[in-house]
Amino acid sequence: MLRVLAIADRPPRRPIAEILAEQSIDCIVTLGDLGLAELRGLGGVTGIPKWGVYGNHCSGTYFPELGISNLHCRTVSLHGVTFGGFEGSVRYKESPYSKMYTQEEAASLLADFPRVDVMCVHCPPYGINDEPDDLAHQGFRALRTYCEQQRPRYLLHGHTYPTEQQLVRRYQDTEIVYVFSDRVIELDLA
Repeated sequence: MLRVLAIADRPPRRPIAEILAEQSIDCIVTLGDLGLAELRGLGGVTGIPKWGVYGNHCSGTYFPELGISNLHCRTVSLHGVTFGGFEGSVRYKESPYSKMYTQEEAASLLADFPRVDVMCVHCPPYGINDEPDDLAHQGFRALRTYCEQQRPRYLLHGHTYPTEQQLVRRYQDTEIVYVFSDRVIELDLA
């Protein structure tokens, strides 16, 4: 079992060092819409992998300073468990600074993306914990297709604000994990 500290959209509720001191964490994943100030505590963390994807409100520049490896359209492996990532959200406005993609651009980028055990994304798949009628919070159709075809064991995401009643926790063979602020996730891949 791997334990992942995932962080998305809001700063962690407690200092990162405190979370790491209290729990055994195998890796840290940031899922976007955070900045250097909110994640500064990661800069001093060594000895465990730190991966991330930028969100649509990110500058797209702070990962190197904090020792975070960009997971966008890449895969990595830890103890035989594969992780992959996709940044940003559906493009709802023009901005040279934001990480946003049209549905077609996302489909092109994900068309040949290999199967991973854990897919780490900012924006959820279309129709899963998203707001289909609000372009800013609409999910990516290509991520839904990816889940249907590649069947990752887990998909971790932030970006949206589903209520407890709306929360989708499983889509076909994929466990969907919504992250807001910080969350320790136990990945059972046995």
